Amino acid sequence: MGWGDMEAPNGSATGRLDTCFGVFNASDGRGNVQNSIASPWFSTAFGLIGLCSNLFALCVLLSSSRKLSSRARSSFLVFLCGLVVTDFMGLLVTASVIIPYHFIKFAWAEVDPGCHLCNFLGFSMVFFGQCPLLLGATMAGERFFGINHPFSRSTSISKRRAWSIVGLVWGFSCLLGLLPVLGLGRYTLQYPGSWCFLTLLPDTGDVVFCLLFALLGIFSVLLSFIFNTVSVVTLCRVYHDRESVQRRRDSEVEMMVQLVGIMIIATICWMPLLIFIIQTVLQQLPASGRIQVLPTETQKMLLIYIRMVTWNQILDPWVYILFRRAVLQRVYPSLRPRPSILSLYPVLNPSLRRKLTTD
Repeated sequence: MGWGDMEAPNGSATGRLDTCFGVFNASDGRGNVQNSIASPWFSTAFGLIGLCSNLFALCVLLSSSRKLSSRARSSFLVFLCGLVVTDFMGLLVTASVIIPYHFIKFAWAEVDPGCHLCNFLGFSMVFFGQCPLLLGATMAGERFFGINHPFSRSTSISKRRAWSIVGLVWGFSCLLGLLPVLGLGRYTLQYPGSWCFLTLLPDTGDVVFCLLFALLGIFSVLLSFIFNTVSVVTLCRVYHDRESVQRRRDSEVEMMVQLVGIMIIATICWMPLLIFIIQTVLQQLPASGRIQVLPTETQKMLLIYIRMVTWNQILDPWVYILFRRAVLQRVYPSLRPRPSILSLYPVLNPSLRRKLTTD
């Protein structure tokens, strides 16, 4: 996501309110865009950085997953792989549409009069935007139950089940992205004319879809915050127990550090956009039917927030790359593998301990 910082399309389609063209006046910012940081080299460079970062993180994840015997760690790596694949494909798909547009400078309304390409790009923005937020909440929930109920077999997720959960998240996000195609809301060309997204106009369908997208994203972020906060508090409380001061588990700490990092990045990058969407559609509701074109200032603010969202896909892979034990042990050589979180709890029956450790 976040490639919507290119030059405006050739020609204005302001009057075509029944299509995906006409939400903004293409001539409003054409001159300003020419001299901004929206050069093809600027956007291409950041796109390549994001693609290479996610590809590198994916290779590291695949390599690490082959060496693990811990089911908890393996399932967590599956969720991380799903997140990295989602970010990589999001950058690849949006770049494959928008970068060629910028260099070819085709007239979008002439090349795509039926808005099929615009709908595809809008779907991609929503799908690849909502997936990381939902996956972040799913990972936080998995770690919450794994840390707070470590002795329950139901919290031990196999790789196959973890991939099934990732598939469900992808399927739900796909259904959400298809709603405008099915009639709820619209995908329209956005300022400065090189990308498509949901429509921030006070039409009933547009308002419902905008609120659904934004509230679902905010709910995912808040859910991640609650789960992660409780998990961190649990780890801190158990680690500082007088009987287990010296018996820590680096693996649980490593996973939580990575998860908290992903949550912080998602919050910083996404919350401004989600709140802006809600504020914009609610403020325009009293003028329903009278506003047919987005104000220029709203168009520009939306572009700024979309650029912020781009950093989520670029920074996510570096959370895993940099906050691994292999890297941290080079910075802090005193870090050494220690017993699992099972050893942090009161003494168990030896046979039960062996059974839980095997699981």
